[in-house]
Amino acid sequence: MKKQPGSGRPHQGQPAAAAARPAPGEPEHPLLRDVFPDLVAELTALLQEEGESELAVCARDLRLVEECGCGDGFCQSIRTADHPRGRPYGPGHRCVPLSPSTGMLILDVVDGRIVYIEVLDRPPLHRLEERAQPKGPPAAKA
Repeated sequence: MKKQPGSGRPHQGQPAAAAARPAPGEPEHPLLRDVFPDLVAELTALLQEEGESELAVCARDLRLVEECGCGDGFCQSIRTADHPRGRPYGPGHRCVPLSPSTGMLILDVVDGRIVYIEVLDRPPLHRLEERAQPKGPPAAKA
């Protein structure tokens, strides 16, 4: 079974991590680990604990396609693959609830590929570049 353009489904037998790469002509989205490394580390550990070792490996190569933007203060969900809004994922979809120490992390997985991460009722996610910026007022130049 060949990958249909824009379908987000891997070739049969193709590792899900390889399917995470954009097709020619699609935009290159940043790796989630380069934006939210703490989240990826937590996902990887929780997936290992759940016995989802293949998904744990794939979590390292997730792309940040889009942040939810629903405006709800409790939601920081992340789309990791393109998918039309309001349409069900269809065959090959499963939900993987994880057990973090705070809030909820629930993954939508299609054909072995994490396509959406529900991040609910958790402290704010911190981007890597936010942590790199110095805190406080800028230093005065001499």
